Amino acid sequence: MRLLLSTIFLASQLKLLAKNCAIMPPALILIRHAEALHNITKDYTTHDPPLTAEGLQQCAQLSTYLQENLRLAHKVELIVTSPMQRTLQTTEKALGWLIERGVPVIALAELQETTTNNIDIGRPIPELKKEWPLFDWSSIDPVFPAKEGIYEFSQEALLKRGEAARKWLRNRPEKVIAVVGHAGFLRIGLCHRKFGNADYRIFEFKDDSEGKYELVEWESTEMGGGGMGNSQKGVFGWELHDFKYMPMNKGKTREELDEILARAEQS
Repeated sequence: MRLLLSTIFLASQLKLLAKNCAIMPPALILIRHAEALHNITKDYTTHDPPLTAEGLQQCAQLSTYLQENLRLAHKVELIVTSPMQRTLQTTEKALGWLIERGVPVIALAELQETTTNNIDIGRPIPELKKEWPLFDWSSIDPVFPAKEGIYEFSQEALLKRGEAARKWLRNRPEKVIAVVGHAGFLRIGLCHRKFGNADYRIFEFKDDSEGKYELVEWESTEMGGGGMGNSQKGVFGWELHDFKYMPMNKGKTREELDEILARAEQS
């Protein structure tokens, strides 16, 4: 009888442990892409711009720093990247050492940048598959690169896309995930922080029962202005330029845009 009770108890504990492990959310290393062509030229008509020579150097510096100074980086089990050229290059160059170890890379349309400028419109999926054949393209929304649905450049769509991206990440089984994205969407969609080029911040999911999938930053990167120290400190929400270039706001005055921003900050 004692043996039976012990067996039942052990089985219940193992079941509970398995359940807890299954729902344990991952830690996230959020990374902004390195310097790209438009960051220098300020020409936003360039289609899906590549990294600059300085950007490639930033990737090398980030790669070295992560390997030598961040133990958590060695625990990364999955890399998720925006399917834009500058993020794909950053993933390849800064995280290549993880890829060489067998860490998979998933391209996710939800992580693309916010606007409808040429710089933020991607290339056809078959073209990208050919250039980055080792990356996993099976999870990418076939709508990409069209800016429609949750990919529209609107407040409502960006909020929905941010929630979808956070939920996707929250439900992954991996314990540590590296995410390579863009300044605008990282700020609006994921974490309310600003990132310098090729800088990173570390987050965990907040414990809550409301299903908001909120992120909480580690003190080390919050106080340091990013892991590389190149990012502005503080918490940031919507900004005026987020609304200025939205198609539905074309022709609106500064006063009208200020009103839209005020409502967004209150929501």
